[in-house]
Amino acid sequence: MINDSLIILAAGLSSRMKKSKSSNGLSKNLLNQANTVEKGLIGVDKNGKPLIHYLLVNAQQAGFKNIFLVIGEKSLNFKNYFSNNKYEGLNINFVIQYIENKRVKPSGTADAVFQTLVQYPILKNSNFCVCNSDNLYSYEALLKIRTTKSSNAFISYERECLKFSSEKIRSFSVLKLDKENYLVDIIEKPSQNDLEKFKDSKGISRVNMNLFKFNGVIFFDFLKECSFDPIRNEKELPTAVLNISKKIPNSVLGIPHCEHVPDLTSKDDISLLFDSF
Repeated sequence: MINDSLIILAAGLSSRMKKSKSSNGLSKNLLNQANTVEKGLIGVDKNGKPLIHYLLVNAQQAGFKNIFLVIGEKSLNFKNYFSNNKYEGLNINFVIQYIENKRVKPSGTADAVFQTLVQYPILKNSNFCVCNSDNLYSYEALLKIRTTKSSNAFISYERECLKFSSEKIRSFSVLKLDKENYLVDIIEKPSQNDLEKFKDSKGISRVNMNLFKFNGVIFFDFLKECSFDPIRNEKELPTAVLNISKKIPNSVLGIPHCEHVPDLTSKDDISLLFDSF
């Protein structure tokens, strides 16, 4: 089954970015962007091209053709961007993540993917990939996830290859994989003992950076039935992924990869990305 569809999650409210402070002397223009637009639209080079531009360039190079961009109900920024910027060879589709009754914000990443499949039913019977809009995944990682023969998979990043601060890396959940790299468990906020215990067969600690592949036939019901995280009060994609791995053993493959993944979580991250171009 051909896999050329990529769902990009961009409906978050960017609250951490807006609340953060810059210690690196961002320009007034970039500060304004950080406080007013979605993270994927913040300019990350001297010409003002946003992160989403570079993500799409890498995605197209990796063979993706159909992009499903999940945005909020009131979001116009992405629509305005794509009305002025055409990506020849890419079919850009917009998905609205509607806010559920009695909530003030979207219900999380699993809900975002679920609403995408409801609005574009063709994906229920297709293979597709999913990623964040505020991470700059490389061509190599995107190609690995698009071309894997596994029905459900994710890029399993080597923890020591990530160049974030030690404090930030400590906040990442770690993965427990079996000897064939299939997902067994996910540990949130791991202790040092957890890190030692959850190393893979090669002695490597691995983390998930939200770059997935799914088969809609298999995964749709797990998205539909995903429960709210008791702490964050959101339906999170890793929860649905863990549920399928527990119900169907050897069903979610972790694809080893050693590489940093630039992201935009705080205002200081803008400076780091800007300096890399």
